[in-house]
Amino acid sequence: MLENWVVMPTCLPLVLRRCHACASERFRASSKFRVNAHHKLIDAWLLVLCTACGETAKLTVLERVNVRSVRSDLLDRLHDNDPGLTAELLQDPVVRRRNRIALDWDNAWRLDTGGPDRHRLDHAAMDEAIDVSVRFAARIPVRPVRLIAEGRGLSRAEVERLITEGNLVSAVRLSGKLSGDFTFTLKH
Repeated sequence: MLENWVVMPTCLPLVLRRCHACASERFRASSKFRVNAHHKLIDAWLLVLCTACGETAKLTVLERVNVRSVRSDLLDRLHDNDPGLTAELLQDPVVRRRNRIALDWDNAWRLDTGGPDRHRLDHAAMDEAIDVSVRFAARIPVRPVRLIAEGRGLSRAEVERLITEGNLVSAVRLSGKLSGDFTFTLKH
């Protein structure tokens, strides 16, 4: 039996960065951009707001780039304050590295297992192995043990026990966090 699960974002993650005004470490993306031109050069920033004091900070998207080298559709999206562009830029490792930020995905994603009752253990299917393909709609770092526990309606301790006994196997390491697609097999 094959199941397909999807880890999907429900909202934008919080940006982890220290606030200059209040020393808080969490910002929310405003989905607003500031674009500034200097003759033939352009700068663009994504504006983020401190969750504690509301102070605005700028995350650099473009810095002193020749206007002709920027795609026109990107410029249009920046000027239109495209929320989809905000999500794309927060996922971009270059933008995160340049701005020295990390993302906090707590309470910003959900697991779609394909239906409300699919995660329950079916007594008729107890004898057959279940293959599960987990796909990530965005690069959301999540512990596979947590996903499996949530998706199958088990405790994390029970999932750990299944791994130890060899009844839960995968080609990837199930300890730690993953943000890329993987598969696992649950044997009963």
